[in-house]
Amino acid sequence: MERARAPLILRRTLADAGDVARMVRRLAHEIVEKNRGVEGLALVGIRTGGLHLARRLVALMGEIEGRPPPLGAVDIALYRDDVADRVRPAIGPTELPFEVDGTRIVLIDDVLYTGRTVRAALDALADYGRPRAVQLAVLVDRGHRELPIQADAIGMTVATARDERVTVTFREAAAVAAVAPVTHATPATIDAVQLYGPAQSS
Repeated sequence: MERARAPLILRRTLADAGDVARMVRRLAHEIVEKNRGVEGLALVGIRTGGLHLARRLVALMGEIEGRPPPLGAVDIALYRDDVADRVRPAIGPTELPFEVDGTRIVLIDDVLYTGRTVRAALDALADYGRPRAVQLAVLVDRGHRELPIQADAIGMTVATARDERVTVTFREAAAVAAVAPVTHATPATIDAVQLYGPAQSS
């Protein structure tokens, strides 16, 4: 009989709304600088947390450069290597409203962990064309990689245990933005990055 998992409790807040806002702005500048602008560039958010972050980055990059890069979204549910063991969640469609071939794409996710989500996103992109290059930007890198995948731009790096969870909390528009078309949603505010772990036994 499988042992029930211990409930997780909030250990600490790693970054509040102000901290996150500064990290996201820094990420936007880093992506623009690395790519010398937004020409030939597109951002693709991994649903759902990555898409929320990508919307915020696109808005900031538009402020920096005077025009935003195109935005897309990928649903990686069917590309996961454990899909046979999981019930497929209703996440949202893959939307890539630009030509994938020859475009420099920055994949966006909120938390980088084992690397398996990113691998699935790369497989999904490959079904739509051949990008000129693919980069990866994440808000949080929590370690414990199981695949040789690293981010090109990172908001913060956090040392965690495997039985802990890093949660990025989105406010207001998140529920609507998760299902709305990528080009028709207001970026959700990111409230906090928090670390959860099992309760300590007494």
